[in-house]
Amino acid sequence: MAAILSIHELRKTYEGGFQALKGVSLDIEEGEILALLGPNGAGKTTLISTICGITNGTSGSVSVGGFDNVTHFRRARALIGLVPQEITLEPFTGVLDTVTFSRGLFGKPANPALVEEILRKLSLWEKRDSRIMDLSGGMKRRVLIAKALAHEPRILFLDEPTAGVDVELRKDMWEIVQELKADGVTIILTTHYIEEAEAIADRVGVIANGELLLVEEKDQLMARMGQKQLEVQLSAPVSAIPESLAQHSLQLVNDGKALLYSYDTRAERTGITTLLNDVAQAGLVLADVQTRESSLEDIFVGLVSGEKLRTESVSGDAA
Repeated sequence: MAAILSIHELRKTYEGGFQALKGVSLDIEEGEILALLGPNGAGKTTLISTICGITNGTSGSVSVGGFDNVTHFRRARALIGLVPQEITLEPFTGVLDTVTFSRGLFGKPANPALVEEILRKLSLWEKRDSRIMDLSGGMKRRVLIAKALAHEPRILFLDEPTAGVDVELRKDMWEIVQELKADGVTIILTTHYIEEAEAIADRVGVIANGELLLVEEKDQLMARMGQKQLEVQLSAPVSAIPESLAQHSLQLVNDGKALLYSYDTRAERTGITTLLNDVAQAGLVLADVQTRESSLEDIFVGLVSGEKLRTESVSGDAA
């Protein structure tokens, strides 16, 4: 499938020398959902702002649907819908007028039927005459999405769209995302709720310190970097792991009441049988055995922690 958004060596350096983006390159395919994960200050919002033309990159290029977002800004921006983190709506304006006006900003002719369809899909039609100031926070989020969809974009950016939204409304919003994907809309989202990215994303990108650490199919990433863990619960706690078990690289957890063993499910041998035999040989009595798989959050935390250590090491060497 063709890339609808191409980013090449994009850099952004602010006055004072701070590098918010450090040579980011990325192709996003039409109709996919990409979850962009990263800690606060990683560069996620700067990347989105630069793609949308809210801020200018220092160097590099962005192509949206084949249009350069600088030399053909209007053509490129018309393909993009943006739902920002902050709720920036005119409080005294009605919902219907707000969404209709947003469509007009992009030079689109009036289309009351389409606006009604969008508002109904977002459960806003009954609120069409309500002023923005009278809506709940969750409803305001829905209005932001309606505004972003009013001019029929082919790419939708969702920057922390469920921040501060209750669980029920969050689930509704992800159903809406799946419907948009079914309609062929390309969706790029940033979120702190990593379990949601795990549930709906086709690919996952991880950004830290202005660098894109990886972009990979979600299932492939979890298969490649995920691990399983075996928790061996003991009938009596121990103060230390017996030396005879040192070869297994165990962790003592739960106040000495359990041993934690990590293993790769793709390996020819997991080592579990040998471990359990060695535990018995060491005189430890098993109470129970449980397994768990790495989540996307585990992988994300590991990647970002590793990048932080690398950055600190480089900074220390430079000093």
